[in-house]
Amino acid sequence: MAKKVRSIHTCSECGYSSPKWLGRCPECGAWGSMEEKRAVSGGATAAQAAQTGVAPVGLTPTSPARAITAIDPTVATACTTGIGELDRVLGNGVVPGSVILLAGEPGVGKSTLLLEVANRWTQQKEADGTARTALYITAEESAGQVRMRAQRTGALQETLYLAAESNLDVAFGHVEQLKPSLLIVDSVQTMHAAGVEGVAGGVAQSRAVTAALTTLAKTSGIPVLLVGHVTKDGNVAGPRVLEHLVDVVLHFEGDRHSSLRMLRGIKNRFGATDEVGCFEQQSDGIKEVPDPSGLFLSHRGTTPDGTAVTVAMDGVRPIVAEVQSLVVPTESKNPRRAVTGLDVQRVPMVLAVLSARAGKRTHNQEVYVATVGGMKVGEPATDLAVALATASAMMKKPLPPKSVVLGEVGLAGEIRRVPNAERRVQEAARLGYTRAFVPAGSGISRIEGIAVTEVADINDALVATLKA
Repeated sequence: MAKKVRSIHTCSECGYSSPKWLGRCPECGAWGSMEEKRAVSGGATAAQAAQTGVAPVGLTPTSPARAITAIDPTVATACTTGIGELDRVLGNGVVPGSVILLAGEPGVGKSTLLLEVANRWTQQKEADGTARTALYITAEESAGQVRMRAQRTGALQETLYLAAESNLDVAFGHVEQLKPSLLIVDSVQTMHAAGVEGVAGGVAQSRAVTAALTTLAKTSGIPVLLVGHVTKDGNVAGPRVLEHLVDVVLHFEGDRHSSLRMLRGIKNRFGATDEVGCFEQQSDGIKEVPDPSGLFLSHRGTTPDGTAVTVAMDGVRPIVAEVQSLVVPTESKNPRRAVTGLDVQRVPMVLAVLSARAGKRTHNQEVYVATVGGMKVGEPATDLAVALATASAMMKKPLPPKSVVLGEVGLAGEIRRVPNAERRVQEAARLGYTRAFVPAGSGISRIEGIAVTEVADINDALVATLKA
């Protein structure tokens, strides 16, 4: 059969292909993303066979298919990185041959974290007793800059190799020479693949670089960690196909004015995506925080008025947080409602319920509500803490010492149940809290060291906590 030249239009965002040009991609909805490519075929492909009825021409596979029971399961056994919080998010460690994309805003500490990963990796031994080696390829900084950071963070190891290179082919040459057990590329948007049109960081280049590194990882078994830039919306820069190519996508986030950093799993082929890792940015690098609850509590001997402690869930991780409220009289016709760290839409609603259902009117008072330590909580389980903290500030009465409150406040004043209530109370008991006020019907079994009191509505909660 004579060779036939045909055109294929491929979406640069998601990789969807169409035989004709389309103004909008039907897969991802992007406009003007269909790029024309020409392909040469000698026989009928599977797609052509489906349209014409001609038998397709198959290609000889490079390796025969094997029974799934004949595949060695140890080739996908995870290896610990030496950083417990990172292993928690990944699911017990790094799987050989996997590709992990770490994304985050500029200055959040992505490079520092991966340099610490390389440091901890090289401090461990392989299963056969040989030393682990790591290759750190930086395309954004010079070797001297990375060396200075490594000295500051204590990441100087003999088996940690560094290469300042932006050419992908040269980077592959370093891999062939050293044969490391871990490869880190910082970043995928600054690497350049020869023979591919476009500038570094463009759609075509980013896709080609990621695809080549993914092929390297799968064929060699070397785990690859990639640094990815993000857009102003917080998404990974470049085509969406990057997230499809890699095995794991992690987001490293944190407030510029806070030392706390959170590592979240967005995609994970080897584990859950609801785990969260906590880190703290310090002068000598990024340190993991196995127990972050202490960062979000005021360290005072007594509990002042206007303060309520609750337990929020960040993924599957319970974190004890403190909510503070300040009520100030004002003569303004539109009293101010300032909210920090909480849902700005729910706090005014909770204040309205407190006024209408419990008689705690704030129409002539300014209310300031905030969390301690820069923590951000968006779940409704903190509603009762907001209500009781505000009522405590208005009445000048503190809540019972060593107590936590949980519950969602409804418009009728009822306290609704929250998910994982028992796990939240267990976390509070572990940290030394002795009383917990939870919604009625939560079904919490007896937990040693903490007394659980159920409240049905906002008035019951006020009577139980403030004797109002």
